[in-house]
Amino acid sequence: MAYEHTNSKGVKYYLHKSEVTLRGGKNQTIYFFTKTAEGGKGTPCDLPADRQVNENPRNGFLTLSKKK
Repeated sequence: MAYEHTNSKGVKYYLHKSEVTLRGGKNQTIYFFTKTAEGGKGTPCDLPADRQVNENPRNGFLTLSKKK
């Protein structure tokens, strides 16, 4: 089951992750929010323990950042 978060504007988003290869050959996991739970790029995932959800107060855009 994917992690879901409703922003201050009332729109529900689902967390997805994808494995990408950087130019130097290093693999990295990227996390992003989508409006659909299934389909599209990436796979649904739970919120990692070392991350927190941040919301831009002006437009409601969601991002993940490492906990301090």
